[in-house]
Amino acid sequence: MISNLYGNPHSASNSSQLTTKRIEDIRLKLLKLFNADPEHFDVVFVANATAGIKLVMEAFKDQEKGFWYGYHRDSHTSVIGVRETAAQHRCFTSDAEVRQWANELDNEPRLPGLFAYPAQSNMNGRRLPLDWSRRIRSNKQGAVYTLLDAAALVSTSPLDLGEPKNAPDFTVLSLYKMFGFPDLGALIVLKESSKILDTRRYFGGGTVEMVVCLKEQWHAKKSETLHERFEDGTLPIHSIMALDTAMSVHRDLFGSLARISKHTAFLATRLYEDLFSLRHSNGIAVCKIYKEPTSAYGDTRTQGPIIAFNLRNHLGGWVRNAEVEKLAAIKNFQLRTGGLCNPGGVASSLGLAPWEMKENFSAGQRCGSDNDIICAKPTGMIRVSLGAMSTLKDVCSFVDFLREFFVHDRPLSATPPVTTPCTEPPTQSLFHVESISVYPIKSCAAWSVPPGEPWEVRREGLAWDREWCLVHQGTGTALSQKRYPKMALIRPVIDLEKGLLRIQLSGSLRNVVSTPEITVPLSADPLLFSDKAMYKDTTTKVCGDSISTKTYRSGGVSAFFTQALGVACHLARFPAVGNGRGPVTSSRHAKAHLQKYQKAGGMHLPGAFPDTRLLAPGCGVSKPILLSNESPILIISRSSLNRLNELIKAEGGKAAQAEVFRANIVVAENLDCPPGAEQPYTEDDWRYLQIGQQYFEMLGPCRRCQMVCVDQYTAERNQEPFVTLSKTRRFDGRVYFGEHTAHVPANDGGSLLAQNPTITVGDTVHPFPEEEAEEALRLQSLVS
Repeated sequence: MISNLYGNPHSASNSSQLTTKRIEDIRLKLLKLFNADPEHFDVVFVANATAGIKLVMEAFKDQEKGFWYGYHRDSHTSVIGVRETAAQHRCFTSDAEVRQWANELDNEPRLPGLFAYPAQSNMNGRRLPLDWSRRIRSNKQGAVYTLLDAAALVSTSPLDLGEPKNAPDFTVLSLYKMFGFPDLGALIVLKESSKILDTRRYFGGGTVEMVVCLKEQWHAKKSETLHERFEDGTLPIHSIMALDTAMSVHRDLFGSLARISKHTAFLATRLYEDLFSLRHSNGIAVCKIYKEPTSAYGDTRTQGPIIAFNLRNHLGGWVRNAEVEKLAAIKNFQLRTGGLCNPGGVASSLGLAPWEMKENFSAGQRCGSDNDIICAKPTGMIRVSLGAMSTLKDVCSFVDFLREFFVHDRPLSATPPVTTPCTEPPTQSLFHVESISVYPIKSCAAWSVPPGEPWEVRREGLAWDREWCLVHQGTGTALSQKRYPKMALIRPVIDLEKGLLRIQLSGSLRNVVSTPEITVPLSADPLLFSDKAMYKDTTTKVCGDSISTKTYRSGGVSAFFTQALGVACHLARFPAVGNGRGPVTSSRHAKAHLQKYQKAGGMHLPGAFPDTRLLAPGCGVSKPILLSNESPILIISRSSLNRLNELIKAEGGKAAQAEVFRANIVVAENLDCPPGAEQPYTEDDWRYLQIGQQYFEMLGPCRRCQMVCVDQYTAERNQEPFVTLSKTRRFDGRVYFGEHTAHVPANDGGSLLAQNPTITVGDTVHPFPEEEAEEALRLQSLVS
């Protein structure tokens, strides 16, 4: 560059012609690297691999009727993004699905098609079959073109395009990933497939012979070579010349790509084996490695030199990727963490359903953020890539780094139990969880958690409990069953598979509304589902409190509830920021009267404990809640309900259903308990509660009103059970039944139990009365 003058190649000057000659020589040199005959292939220089993908996309997008687009699950984000311009698109979720589709003969006329896939997954290095291009070309009879993303593959492996009939129609490369410098990409085009590119409407400087823009609109594209028509504007001439030197130096340093492939395969195999063998002192594997069963390290046909993994601590919980990356930076290891620009591969490997990813996004999770463990699931992973310059010393040093910082090697005797957070209670518990219910829409019907399904416990209550409410359109007040008993016939259903809240009507409301059900997304982020804002910010009055909620703008949603109840209302939402997974900045707080630790000598209400010596850390601070009236979680006892119903029936009344008390958890004596072993109202004296392996603090008794008289299946009002409760459970002029509770999280978030606290129907319940509170705190400290 010092010895010569290089000019814009779109000219006839000596400096321009010199540039043209040099670039054409480099173009041939690059084709030769991939054994691509220039008679059948041409190279279009682009800014990067993504720019090459966009160039192909622009041509297909400009087809008269659009185009069909298919892509493999393991594709890079840049490949997936093409779908947004396609008239039809399909994500192939497995290799078998691609093979089945590729082998189907396609004789019917259809839109021009483009199928794209990676030669090597940029997530975990798995190598996909290169013969798909041949199969698709043969069986689809040229109706579907193929785009091969070879950027990850050719960084450490050869790509042979010597047989044109087996080659992809379009192959994109990232030259900086191969050589480190320059920052440049390339699109290799099979010439016989180039005609489809000519439909691209845009033209840039240097790609046309003539342009008319005064009075007439006309232009003539260059036709001598393929690359002339698609290299818009002035080429990055100095970068292309640097590419010439890069290819030469790369060959002198490392030899051929085949030699690099052999070298990196050896290193990757060694690294995989070392990572796989890492164990904590209690035997738990340190690394969870995401490898396809069909791939094998050491086999360059199926696996590249990339390892994707996450780390587990000695408690079985996940180590945050952000923590790993910070330590790695200090120790000068260059690695990648997060979503890795491979959403399909990451989601399938981590078992993240679409609704979970949307919910995580709503909770504030972003690629690269510290909040990368949500509901005991990683939201991303760690990727280690090996290249031509990597050495065995690098591999050993990295394994030593993990061993130093992330392997727990203390004696087993000093390690708390892994499978359970605490020892067994001193006596066999008489209680179990009979049922778990959540009330997605305040004052509407309950949704019962299916038996055997672990249900998340968040700091503001059970997952999805009372996040929504119905708001009067005139007054802005949240509707309640006390005034609108037919709200009991509105039945929400939580569909976790689809990520939806389904709202159905029952009883006398079934024929009131023409629409059988409506749905709203569980995800709290409105931009995920609509270009227009889904919510409008409003102020709502809930139990006397003025709070900020998000009201749904949809007229159809408002009409559904308005017709059902006969009162003009909107659906509103009050999601906690973080949904129990981060700082809760928008939840309400429990009422002041639920400070269960009263002053010594004060009146002893049921569930109130005067002794403050055993106050657990954080107790005395009001608990965050959503739209529930008083506290995060409400518990009732089946034996207490049975005693109440005995009294009701003795007076000739109708027994009360458990549902009228709208509890989240119903605790019952075990079925094998002997007759007469029931302990009605023993919950009055409970101070802490262990459910399964989670601990709960008893906040105080639940004040009752006449809402307990609404039949939850017919919406009819009765006198009971409030009349009998008033006679038997009235203290200081207030009626009580059931206990308010709040989850006590473990201080150490390292275990899976702490990262994703859950309870299940059937869990053992062990109560700790006031005199056993010290034991409860001791056991809870083992969790921490």
